[in-house]
Amino acid sequence: MSTDPRHIKIKDYTYQLPDERIAKYPVAKRDESKLLIYNKGEISHDVFKNISQHLSSGSLLIYNNTKVIQARIHFHKETGALIEVFLLEPYFPHDYEQIFQSKNKCSWVCLVGNSKKWKTGVLSRTINVNGCDLRLSIERKEESGIGHVIDFTWDGEACFSEILDAIGELPIPPYLNRKTEESDKTTYQTVYSKIKGSVAAPTAGLHFTDAVLKDIADHNIQCDEVTLHVGAGTFKPVKSEEIEGHEMHREYISVRRSTIENIIAHGGKVTAVGTTSVRTLESLYYIGCTIMRHPEIDDEEALSISNQWMPYSDEFSETNTPDTLTALKAILGWMDRNEVNVLNTSTRIIIAPGYKFHVVEKLITNFHQPQSTLLLLIAALIGEDWRKVYDYALSNDFRFLSYGDSSLLIPN
Repeated sequence: MSTDPRHIKIKDYTYQLPDERIAKYPVAKRDESKLLIYNKGEISHDVFKNISQHLSSGSLLIYNNTKVIQARIHFHKETGALIEVFLLEPYFPHDYEQIFQSKNKCSWVCLVGNSKKWKTGVLSRTINVNGCDLRLSIERKEESGIGHVIDFTWDGEACFSEILDAIGELPIPPYLNRKTEESDKTTYQTVYSKIKGSVAAPTAGLHFTDAVLKDIADHNIQCDEVTLHVGAGTFKPVKSEEIEGHEMHREYISVRRSTIENIIAHGGKVTAVGTTSVRTLESLYYIGCTIMRHPEIDDEEALSISNQWMPYSDEFSETNTPDTLTALKAILGWMDRNEVNVLNTSTRIIIAPGYKFHVVEKLITNFHQPQSTLLLLIAALIGEDWRKVYDYALSNDFRFLSYGDSSLLIPN
């Protein structure tokens, strides 16, 4: 059972991070980054390209295949005021794949920069896509969640994905304190990224290269993938004194039937690449539990983890809570009944100290910001030893945050 963490004080999960330790750019070769190994209380370090030597033959590694979109788009009012729209999630069509293929119109939930200067009216600009000029217009509609619904309309034959590629700006993390550069279009994507939708990279994956993936396969370690589209909420600081006051935003996940079968074949135990993969994999357990308790559900969105505190609720303190494999098999049964091969839903799960892990047994991850939900997840996995890990990293010249170095965490 999990222990309710709502009254955890975020000030207890901080450390001093000097600005010079924040990596503003990646190392020249991705797999030459440093790797800290925390193995059941013991700490050492290596180079990332040797990661396979620290994983078990026959084990399963799962990464997030999401691709960062060029989510910032700029417009000017006739007054000259600069307005930025930052795409957060699809509104219509609601499906990621469909909205990127949309022609002539679509709607997104967006953050609006300089919004006081643009309350109403249509903003337009002429853009060039694939050698053809077209007129792109936006109109601000109602509020929705953390942003505003923005209607996009355009003429010509271009789909929305082509428009973003032509004029969008890749949204690198705000703490880098610099503008996006052309090199970021490559370095801020994982080598295995393919499903467009994120506004931030799953940065633990930035260290992988094709050579590393081949070496992993040569060591009889199998790789598989899930999709979680990282939202802007990943950068949202915890401002409340206790984490009960922090709202986790919804993020979309997609998991193939074959991946769930693969996890089951490996005894329900996985090495996760990144905190986004952890949240996806651990959400599967609770989705399986939901199916077991409500087998009549036939809507994928009804399976979403909409309550971030679900793992800590009283219903999961019962002695008859299912084991991991039973919960995962329940998902397969649901997929059979509903004739689907891919589970598409969403999660708001928060993983904090007191959480009981069901699927993830090892984690590859970067070094995270003080007082962040990502640091809470690390503390949930390895307990108070997170301080020892971060002290070691600070004392041994590790680079921090998105473009920084990596760690392999193996709890007791």
